[in-house]
Amino acid sequence: MENGTAASRLKEAIALYGEGKYAQSLTLILAQPPGSGMANDSIESVYYTGLAYMQLKRYEDALGYLEQVVTSGAASIERIRQCRLLLTVIYALTGRERLAGFELKKLLDTGYRTALVYSALAYIAWEQEKYDDALAYYETALREDDSCGTAVNGLGYALASLEKDLPRALSLCKRAVELSPSSPACLDSLGWVYFKMGLFAEAKACLRKAKERDSACEEIRAHYAAVITEEKMARENSRLAEAAKQTRGK
Repeated sequence: MENGTAASRLKEAIALYGEGKYAQSLTLILAQPPGSGMANDSIESVYYTGLAYMQLKRYEDALGYLEQVVTSGAASIERIRQCRLLLTVIYALTGRERLAGFELKKLLDTGYRTALVYSALAYIAWEQEKYDDALAYYETALREDDSCGTAVNGLGYALASLEKDLPRALSLCKRAVELSPSSPACLDSLGWVYFKMGLFAEAKACLRKAKERDSACEEIRAHYAAVITEEKMARENSRLAEAAKQTRGK
């Protein structure tokens, strides 16, 4: 019965992760005692714990779990390669460039999902504020696979943030939402494009959905707050303009 309960809870945690509720998923997994099938003795729970920490940008916490998946001998080749890719991002963002380069070379040599590898390079460049490099890597990723959701969303968000080619950014982010309708990251990106285009109602609607799906994400909350602030300012400016117009007419 206990194993059945553990399996049910793990299934629930995975579902929460799939809905973008990373903090809730992580809390459910970590709350289980050793031996339950959801603690460190389960490679499945180790895998999702590492992914959740990664999504929450708690990179040092993610590191040990992802490395455990890679070295366990119990995970599939696909998951091992995926975790290697995530480890590459962590190594790069935490100053372990030599390790990052080693992992990337191994992945590219195997031909593993090249678009995702270039998307990872783009993300690393973006976090390091090398914006031109990030755009170039995303473009390369899309040339490799134009249906790679990570690259589609990443390039759309990058273009919006840099206020470059907003119509293309909008098209890309709409496409990303079509590919992953429940993704809070994709909804956030689409909302951010609308915000940059001055379409506050559309921006607020998208960002509200993103915030509902991932209330723990600081970036989503910051984007939503920015929209609310700008919307209030726009209303106030409109009110002042109307008042000035009426004053001039007297």
